[in-house]
Amino acid sequence: MSTTASQNVSVTTWNIDPAHSSAEFKVKHMMISNVKGHFSKITGALHLDESTLANSRVEAVIEASSIETRDAQRDAHLKSADFFDVEKYPTLSFHSSRVTPAKNGEMTVEGNLTIHGVTRKVVFAVEGPTAPAKDPWGNTRIAISATTRINRKDYGLTWNAALETGGILVGDEVTITLEAQFIRA
Repeated sequence: MSTTASQNVSVTTWNIDPAHSSAEFKVKHMMISNVKGHFSKITGALHLDESTLANSRVEAVIEASSIETRDAQRDAHLKSADFFDVEKYPTLSFHSSRVTPAKNGEMTVEGNLTIHGVTRKVVFAVEGPTAPAKDPWGNTRIAISATTRINRKDYGLTWNAALETGGILVGDEVTITLEAQFIRA
């Protein structure tokens, strides 16, 4: 068997299970508390090289209009041209460029994150992937938890309002957490 063929044997494809995955964010509101939200429609795949994790890659696409923050008025504002402009930029996406194994079953995943039509390099701290598990329907599943921080202004999300007491309504730093469960293809 050739080296290329033996390398391909260890690569498996895992599709994101949208019913058991989420893309969440949190941002400071009025400089005093965090407001959280999530996107409910996420798709993508993990191409896992089990023999050499560094050869793995992942891509994910999120429908921008699926944003939910538990407040219909805020959701509508976030979908508007002031923020995500979902009519013009219907998706957010991530495509990995480097996977680096770390200690204790963790890794860092570097890649290109595109939000509001702007692409920037980010690094996610990733827990997992977990050991494979069979579900009641015979599917094999694994999961990861990944976190990064971005400055929303780097992605053209610059809307804000000044507070009477000083300060701003919406913080600039956003923490993004992906909880992804995958089903072996």
